[in-house]
Amino acid sequence: MLYFLQNENYEVGVNSLGAELQHFILMDEKLELIWQGDPAVWAGHAPNLFPIVGELQGQHYTYNGHTYTMLRHGFARRQEFKLVEEHHNKLVFELQHNTETLQQYPFKFRLLIAYKLEANQLSVTYLVTNTDDHSLYFSIGAHPGFNVPLYAGEQYSDYYLEFEEEETLSRLLLTPQGLLSGEAERVMDRQRVLPLRHTYFEKDALVFSEMKSEKVTLASRTNPHRIEVGFKGFPYLGIWAKQGGAPYVCIEPWCGIASREGASLELKEKEGINELRPGANFERTMTITVD
Repeated sequence: MLYFLQNENYEVGVNSLGAELQHFILMDEKLELIWQGDPAVWAGHAPNLFPIVGELQGQHYTYNGHTYTMLRHGFARRQEFKLVEEHHNKLVFELQHNTETLQQYPFKFRLLIAYKLEANQLSVTYLVTNTDDHSLYFSIGAHPGFNVPLYAGEQYSDYYLEFEEEETLSRLLLTPQGLLSGEAERVMDRQRVLPLRHTYFEKDALVFSEMKSEKVTLASRTNPHRIEVGFKGFPYLGIWAKQGGAPYVCIEPWCGIASREGASLELKEKEGINELRPGANFERTMTITVD
């Protein structure tokens, strides 16, 4: 079911399936910023990634001597969330462990995803609570896709990403199976601007870590709109579009990352995993600001 937030300038739509952002519309132009999930290209809009980010080796992990199977990016995006708060400018969705999740993830948890629209900014807050009697091991991340180009007559190459700080970054290369290969490739050298090119995605996503920036802005040389994604507290950032010239770009803040090829399958030892003690909370907020 779709739920909406709206002010005089913007309309936001969120689906209870996966608590997924599906619309961010500039009202005066009726301009949709979010990729509309064409299944012939990529069916997602802005899936929420939990309790893993990326791919597991063979789609398996081990915990306490048992082996579990989980698909890429986890199960939250395929689960129906419950709307637990609704205000004029805020929606809060809840997912708790259930029979289906416990079969692939033997932990009790509560996940809240809150959307708040204030002026020209949408904040998306993730709150994970460990409701179990032992430590919870998890990753969480965002995956919003933005339409590129926004207007007819524009080209993909008219767009670029501008980082908050000057960056020297190497992409962490992925295998064809979506695992970290252990290799890296320099993409930026003391630069703030990364031009968008379809050729980047011939090697899957651009995956960055150890960034100085806490914000990155999607902008164009041919229109004045700027979409800033804030990711304070997220140690990884993915930039992705489907190979072959897909007309969007995903800007993905992550607290977690794909498994490394050949690494241990043990969940506790997984790169980028977060440990949460019983009764404890983990909170992160991504912001999307539109000018």
